[in-house]
Amino acid sequence: MPPRTLYRKLIDSHTVASLDEQNILLFCDLHLMNEYTSPQAFAGLYEEGRGVPMPGQNVAVVSHIIPTHPGKIRVIADPPSALQARYLKKNCDTFGIPLFDTNDPLQGIEHVVAPEHGMIRPGMVVICGDSHTTTYGALGALGFGIGTTEVEHVLATQTLVYRVARTMHIRVDGQLARGVTAKDLVLAIIGRIGARGALGYVLEYSGSAIDALSIEARFTLCNMIVEAGARGALIAPDDKAVDYVLRRAPDLAGPHRAAALQAWRDLRSDEGAVFDAVHVFDASMIAPQVTWGTSPDQVIAVDQHVPRLDQLEEGAARSSGARAMEYARLAAGTAIEGTPIQHVFIGSCTNGRIEDLRAAADVVRGRHVAPGVRAMVVPGSGTVKRAAEAEGLDRVFIDAGFEWRNAGCSMCLAMNDDVLGDGVRCASTTNRNFEGRQGRGAITHLMSPAMAAAAATTGCITDIRRLERAQ
Repeated sequence: MPPRTLYRKLIDSHTVASLDEQNILLFCDLHLMNEYTSPQAFAGLYEEGRGVPMPGQNVAVVSHIIPTHPGKIRVIADPPSALQARYLKKNCDTFGIPLFDTNDPLQGIEHVVAPEHGMIRPGMVVICGDSHTTTYGALGALGFGIGTTEVEHVLATQTLVYRVARTMHIRVDGQLARGVTAKDLVLAIIGRIGARGALGYVLEYSGSAIDALSIEARFTLCNMIVEAGARGALIAPDDKAVDYVLRRAPDLAGPHRAAALQAWRDLRSDEGAVFDAVHVFDASMIAPQVTWGTSPDQVIAVDQHVPRLDQLEEGAARSSGARAMEYARLAAGTAIEGTPIQHVFIGSCTNGRIEDLRAAADVVRGRHVAPGVRAMVVPGSGTVKRAAEAEGLDRVFIDAGFEWRNAGCSMCLAMNDDVLGDGVRCASTTNRNFEGRQGRGAITHLMSPAMAAAAATTGCITDIRRLERAQ
């Protein structure tokens, strides 16, 4: 057998049947669902009189529409959203599917909840009606988003008609400098290869800089690469990944544990495996990043300037750049650092984990939110929230003038009651800065949790390295 990539190994081990040269029937180990991509799929099952043959390999989470206001009981006030949540519960009860419901103490964002409870393991294929399912590649699992029609197919068969992707290798060596995080690294990668640079590819990260990252940082890296069009992202599971899973998977014991460890050892690309595309990065050259436009690839280092139009490639890049500057109310050639902000959001499936909250708390400890700024911290799950409170992080944020919220997607997208107003500029740890993403007319600047925390305390986009030097 010729050398295979990790991606090819995962595909081969989950192929039920080859349909043609490009398409296969793929078995899915775990299917995650949320409240907004599942209703039509369940309706299709009812209409055709189909059941769900493997309900235990499907898990549902109410996450996008849930309110995050402080309080023990959460009530979804928006009638259509409340209806979505009720339908999800009814459907899960009918088909015997586990559900993290609105007031479940473990409730949170699906991409935070699943790995923290040991559901994600190396070698799995995990799918969800949400594009950021790529997150699970941090543990050596192939995760990717699917559409509503595909959700119905998976519910009915636990399989998916799947078009095999091309492969890309992104190697990152060197050491990230102080103040530079995985969020900065992935923004820099997207900035270089473009919003369509990984379109049609499943990529594999490797290199000394990747090896040095924590698992939570790797989640960030795999989560956001979908913004370059990637169909999936993978990191070969190492001791860190194995330890992360074993600490959260008590069912893996005795012979099952031994068999799993044996299988996981082979989950890496063979020497000599050929990728369709290769990119190489030097981690030491990455600076803290900030987006200036309305696409994650419209990004610069915090000490750089918004590009002039003649610096952008003629054609689509230049026209979209001009529109983005107009929407973001920024002038070409101006410094991004010092741009005033009115809102800060720390959270999301990209940066709502405990390490992210610790990094932000380290910045705000002993400081206060600047006048005229509203700042929010939304943990990615109930588990993260309790862990942060046990460490006293909630008090750090509250004492600094932040709002300490309940878990959920919150202001990552305007699907709940955490919505920004027209013209409000937000320093955000989320994954997308599209027009209207956080509210009609709202302006989003993507950055790391530390950078967002720095913006909160200064009232403007601030180089975290400048703040660190002042300490």
